[in-house]
Amino acid sequence: MRAGFPEQCRDEESVTENANPNRARDHLANERTFLAWVRTGAAIVVFGFAIGRFSIALRQLTALQGHPVHRSGLSVWMGATSIVLGVVLVVAGLARYRQTRARLDAGTFEPAGFGLDLVTILTVLFGLALAGYLIYIEKSVG
Repeated sequence: MRAGFPEQCRDEESVTENANPNRARDHLANERTFLAWVRTGAAIVVFGFAIGRFSIALRQLTALQGHPVHRSGLSVWMGATSIVLGVVLVVAGLARYRQTRARLDAGTFEPAGFGLDLVTILTVLFGLALAGYLIYIEKSVG
């Protein structure tokens, strides 16, 4: 028994420590993971804004040079889609964070499954669509 601690406090402390000695570490890791989802979502939003804004800037530059103005094509739509996907990713990250927090507290944590596969598949498909669109634009312009 430690000096100054009643027997009851020491027993409660050991029960808490034995229940899950890594509880704080697990919750902090969950928070770091959530922040990574937020950073990724924010980067995708900024990327989408850049795609859309670049298309608009090119249209304005074309108009200033006296050339006929063409529609922006898919660039603005791809940019808007990227912005929406970034926002959805942040919301999904929050849902994942809350679900993981509840499971950690209940002691029933299970690693992510299909959700991460879905995010990966959608990211790959969107990247391939952007690459295909850039190739299409390059061939139609040049």
